[in-house]
Amino acid sequence: MQRSKNDVWVGLFVLIGAVAILFLALQSANLLTLSFQSTYRITAKFENVGGLKPKAAVRSGGVVVGRVESLVFDDKSFQARVTLALESRYAFPKDSSLKILTNGLLGEQYIGIEAGAADTNLVAGDVIGATQSAVVLENLISQFLYSKAAEGGATGSEKK
Repeated sequence: MQRSKNDVWVGLFVLIGAVAILFLALQSANLLTLSFQSTYRITAKFENVGGLKPKAAVRSGGVVVGRVESLVFDDKSFQARVTLALESRYAFPKDSSLKILTNGLLGEQYIGIEAGAADTNLVAGDVIGATQSAVVLENLISQFLYSKAAEGGATGSEKK
């Protein structure tokens, strides 16, 4: 009887540990968000969203104020339409702008909100027009290489 009682306690302890590890893994991968705040949804259109993913953070001043809800390609404007769920306790002016930023050099991407100066605030269903697309590292490297190749070709032809 004593052995089976110990087995139950050990099994319970192992189960609690496994649930805790699963919770931490999902939380660190941004696959689990526990927010009981009410939200309002706004949309924005971007030329290029880069590696932005659903559930990515929406930050203002470094503070998470919402999450990316969905990413959809708009076949009429040929842009990416991003739906954001912002917490209701945060109000932003209608002329606020959005940027897709990166944590560190190769970190995860998130959306940064820069507050505007309008008298009226964003409400559910609004569309933000002032957006700045993601900086794609491969495009920057190719532009740099092409400019260096052009400089090398120009200096080489001047020497002849």
